[in-house]
Amino acid sequence: MAIYDTEEEQVEQLKKWWEANSTSLIAGVVTAIVIVTGWNLWQNHQMEQRGQASALYQNLLDSAGKNDHAGVEKLSDQLATEHGSMAYAHFAALQKAKSKVEQGDLEGAKAILQQQVQNPGSEELQHVARLRLIQLMLATGQYEEGLKLIAAVDPAKAEGFAVNYDELEGDLYVAMDRLDEARNAYQNAIKTGQATSFVQFKLDDIATPDFNPEAAK
Repeated sequence: MAIYDTEEEQVEQLKKWWEANSTSLIAGVVTAIVIVTGWNLWQNHQMEQRGQASALYQNLLDSAGKNDHAGVEKLSDQLATEHGSMAYAHFAALQKAKSKVEQGDLEGAKAILQQQVQNPGSEELQHVARLRLIQLMLATGQYEEGLKLIAAVDPAKAEGFAVNYDELEGDLYVAMDRLDEARNAYQNAIKTGQATSFVQFKLDDIATPDFNPEAAK
């Protein structure tokens, strides 16, 4: 009977424990189910959104390949509205800026690129947008503005882009006929080990006695 009594006591203890904890236990299970279900729904939603954004961006690239500037602008705006937090929207904005340049709307392209430079989502995209903006400033005679943009770049965060900034800095100084500073910039670009042979050509070119800065613009 001692064993039986012990089993009876154990059953009774389990009943009491269940009565005391059943509500919180069930609530915990339900909460876990809700969390897992919600997470799966969110993941599925994100995948669906990425798929939609990818399809729109591919359509935009197709439009760009056909020189359909209206299509590029429409799809870029749609991506910005519907998927603004995704990288696809920022890539689309760069394509839209390129389309503006092809149409001769340099100021419109600058406005788009200036907005992308402020994009907090990706430092790499910021660098690409900034470099393209500086190229437009070089093309439109905004040399000092271009130099200021380069000076504002944190070298520690520009890994992989330093050679591009140095080369553009050299181009800007050449356009301003400040050849000593241009040489330093080109030499810095070469020191990165990532410069193309064209940078060396630019450096050699401004070293010649009969170099004409106007002809280089």
